[in-house]
Amino acid sequence: MYVILEGVDTSGKSTQIDLLKQKYTDAVFTKEPGGTKLGFNIRKIILDGEISSIQAELFMFLADRAEHYEQIVKPNKNKLIFSDRGLISGIAYAKTNYEKFSFEELIKLNMIALDKDMPNLVVLLKIDKTHIEKRLNAKKHDNIEKRGIRYLLKVQENMIETLKKMKIKYIQIDASLKIEDIHNIIIKNIGNKYD
Repeated sequence: MYVILEGVDTSGKSTQIDLLKQKYTDAVFTKEPGGTKLGFNIRKIILDGEISSIQAELFMFLADRAEHYEQIVKPNKNKLIFSDRGLISGIAYAKTNYEKFSFEELIKLNMIALDKDMPNLVVLLKIDKTHIEKRLNAKKHDNIEKRGIRYLLKVQENMIETLKKMKIKYIQIDASLKIEDIHNIIIKNIGNKYD
């Protein structure tokens, strides 16, 4: 089972991944970008602001996604895989950054990168403006977070739109709920197959 945790910065994905690692000790845990050697380098380039072209940023994310699929997802198809971000983020951020691309074009590019192999479940942690503001004020900002709250809310809107268009199985969870409650909802939706 291939599960992707999605949500904009500060939505609580990393916290939930840490809890899932404690429960599913035999699962494969990864992230995009950064789950491979190439991805680690791409992540650094993008988050440190070394790239100025939005188109180049899009294709770097796609290169990471293709490499991540080949190195991490494909060889572990018989295991439970959790990924911190994936194609939903990829499409949503690209659509927000470069509106001239249609959702259909972005979906097609991501399907190529993933060899048409979609996740079994996407968990979307949805956060409101007040909580984004509060959490952003409590941390140092990377290059993406510096784009602001309005930007992050637009990305989140595009994540929801992407999920609807792709018809992938997903659950949407209020990110302002208690950490334990969010964790329990995720576990319930994965099912008892891996308990």
